[in-house]
This record gives sequence, C-alpha cells and structure tokens, in this order.
Amino acid sequence: IMSKKGCCNSVGECFFDYYTSKILVIRSRKVGTLNRFTQALVIAYVVGYVCVLKKGYQDTDTVLSSVTTKVKGIALTNTTELGERIWDVADYIIPPQEDGSFFVLTNMIITPNQTQSKCAEVTSICTSHRDCKRGFNDARGDGVQTGRCVNYNDTVKTCEVLSWCPLEKIVEPPNPPLLADAENFTVLIKNNIRYPKFNFNKRNILPNINSSYLTQCVFSRKTDPDCPIFRLKDIVEEAEEDFQTMAVHGGVMGVQIRWDCDLDMPQSWCVPRYTFRRLDNKDPENNVAPGYNFRFAKYYKDSDGTETRTLIKGYGIRFDVLVFGQAGKFNIIPTLLNIGAGLALLGLVSIKNFSVYISVTSQTMHI
Repeated sequence: IMSKKGCCNSVGECFFDYYTSKILVIRSRKVGTLNRFTQALVIAYVVGYVCVLKKGYQDTDTVLSSVTTKVKGIALTNTTELGERIWDVADYIIPPQEDGSFFVLTNMIITPNQTQSKCAEVTSICTSHRDCKRGFNDARGDGVQTGRCVNYNDTVKTCEVLSWCPLEKIVEPPNPPLLADAENFTVLIKNNIRYPKFNFNKRNILPNINSSYLTQCVFSRKTDPDCPIFRLKDIVEEAEEDFQTMAVHGGVMGVQIRWDCDLDMPQSWCVPRYTFRRLDNKDPENNVAPGYNFRFAKYYKDSDGTETRTLIKGYGIRFDVLVFGQAGKFNIIPTLLNIGAGLALLGLVSIKNFSVYISVTSQTMHI
C-alpha cells in the first residue's frame, strides 16, 4: 500500500513540476556571426517570401465562373456553287451557343444539289459486279453498295452505292479562305465570377464602362485594356499567329481570363487580365489532319417533294474561353500558423548552430 502511495505522489509531483531552459552564452565571433546570419535568413524567408510574396497571412479561394459570348460581323462571298452571298452571324456561328466557347466558320468545301440516289463511289475500285457486295456498308465509305460495278470515269470503274449524290468533292480547302473577312468580326465576352468563401462577385464589364463606350470600344492593351469586345484578328495576332493562314484549315484558340484578387485592397483593383494562345497542334513535322473542321448540311424540298441538300465541309476557328483565378483575404488562422512555423525555424537555427559549435570545439580539442 505504501509503495502505491509513493508512486502516486511521485507521479503527482512530476505532473505539477515546471521546467525552464538553461541558457548557455557562447562568446565566439564565428558562432555569433553564423547564428545571426542564419536567423536573418529565416526572418527574411518568413517576412519576405511567406508573408509578402505568398501572402501567407491570407485565406484563399478559387474562382467560380460563367461565360457567354456574342459575335457580330458580315462577310461577302462569291462562289461557283452559291454565287454571290452575304454571311451574317446566323450563318457562320455554329452552333449559336456553346458552354464557354464559340466557333467561327472561315472556309468551306461546298457540294450542292445532293439527292438520295445511286452513283459511283470514289474509293472501291472494281472490274466486275462480283467485286461489289450488295448491302455492304463500309464505315469509311460513302454509302451502301448496290452490287453493281459502274464507270467512275473513262478509265476507272468503282462500285455503285446508294447515297447522297453527287458525292462530296475530295479537294483541299480554298486558299485564301472564302470567309477572309472573318478577321474583322468582333466578339463580346461576358464573364461573371464569384468567390463563394468571401461572398464576392464581379464581372468583366467593369463599373466604369457605360453603354455608349461599349458600343464603340475594341480591346487594346494600350488604349482600351478594360474593353470586353475583341476583334478576332487581334486575338490571333496576340498569340503570334496569322489569321488568314489559320483560317484555311481552322484551329483552336484559347482566350484566357485571369482574376487574381487581393480582397484586402479596394475592390476596384480586382480586374481581369486577358491573354491569348493557340491550343491545337501546329507541329510542321506532324501535320496529319491539321486544323479544325466538320460537316453540316442545309436541306430543301422541291415542288414535287424531292428532298435536296447542300453539303458543307466547314473549316473554322474555335475559341475556348478559359477562366482562372484566386482571391485572398486576411485571416488570423493562417497568420498564426505561419508565425508559429517561423518561430519554430528560429529555434532550429539555435540548435543547429550549437551543434556546429560543439563539433568544431571537439575537433579543436582533439587536435
């Protein structure tokens, strides 16, 4: 029983004891200089890098964003297939609305007056009807084979197919592009952002922009850096590309909007920064299937009920609007965490310097 009481008393005394560190003063210019230098490095790191550069005293949040676009412009073309024609926004923006992007038609290969009928396929060369299988459908072909071998031209025979005839032309897209005037089209980009942690909302049409200014401004880094209306040629040139060259086969452009906001400062300082770059591959050594294209058709019916279509292989530039950003605001928790980390580093500096002193002293005494 007495041993148990003695054990309990010892535990109680140890629990309620208080210890202080023993301070050892080392009078050495070398050790003192090393100690102050390393302390200065730690303080410079905590104050300069963590607090000032990285704003370690702030809590942060990532941006939530929505983007809508509106393109304007008119182009004139004069082709053998369509004749003289005006193209407006309803013709060259396909589809009318996309999520965070828009496509502008710049070039095309037109196959007019196609009907559901039979014609000679381009690729399936044959010498007799036995070379053509009735009902055969090649996923990369033009239609369903009828089982007949017919004349494609004076010297070549191919299998007959049931398809939209005449078949699409296999040619290179026109150069210069048909819709060369697309470089002067403009796009209004409306971007709304939110930082939910700080209940902060803003849009890229800033408070100082009124309706009259918006009807006449075009983005320019020197004269109109806050204007949300961009000329397509300017976007491509800012990415160090040539619009007319890119318009022949099409491509993909990125419009990058960055919102980096310090919410400890006035809200007027939180403004978007625009940058532009090409996103699709433009490697001259790997130019297989370059650009951006797809097919669509316009359908008609004659007075006798015959369905006719105009097939268009459209080339164009797709613009993807990419929004990035981070906001920061003072918060006591990250501030205390970074101060505590800095004090811990200062403590480690003292321990390290003492170990260096012991090591040097031991070597001196041994010599």
